[in-house]
Amino acid sequence: MFTGLVSGVGTVTAVEDKNGLRRFTLRSDYRSDSIELGASIMHAGVCLTVVEFGPAADGGAWFCVEAVPETLSLTVLGDWVIGTRVNLERSLKLGDELGGHFVFGHVDGVGEIVSVLEEGESYRITIRPPVDISRYFARKGSVAVNGVSLTVADALDNGDFQVAIIPHTWSVTTLNELQSGSRVNLEIDMLARYVARMIGVDAPSAETGEGAEHG
Repeated sequence: MFTGLVSGVGTVTAVEDKNGLRRFTLRSDYRSDSIELGASIMHAGVCLTVVEFGPAADGGAWFCVEAVPETLSLTVLGDWVIGTRVNLERSLKLGDELGGHFVFGHVDGVGEIVSVLEEGESYRITIRPPVDISRYFARKGSVAVNGVSLTVADALDNGDFQVAIIPHTWSVTTLNELQSGSRVNLEIDMLARYVARMIGVDAPSAETGEGAEHG
């Protein structure tokens, strides 16, 4: 469980394919004594398990995580190369402040950046989600974009949605690297998911057991 409040930005330093898995090594400013083997860390919205770690020579720590082919194909992790910068968040502990919203680290789809526009000192980003999840984004609702908890500023008639980025978030996350055409991991607000099921949008039909389809 996470909050969507990024606590660090890591950099991919190695990528290795082995035994059907892709292993990523990242360098971060986390202290090595704050990381544990088997710990869950969210990477750009994807919850991954630490399989190896140690102190970095210049301070901070390095650690390794692994991803299966399905994760690579359904998220932006398949795009990662050496030098890619990644939003990081360690898992929520009991008693921690919940400043964002409940984020699970389970990506629901990959969106495409339509535009990034300056609005004074802030930025407005328009995102095109996959068609099958576009109904979940409502004005003033929550969304995790590459692991960052954001409020939906507007939901457009064509299915796109917009988020407004304050200067602090812009400066301490990788959102400042986004441009038209960039791909981003999206996680739906769990509240929106349950509301959709309660009103019947995603309720299983009696005949097929599949989620009902509504225009």
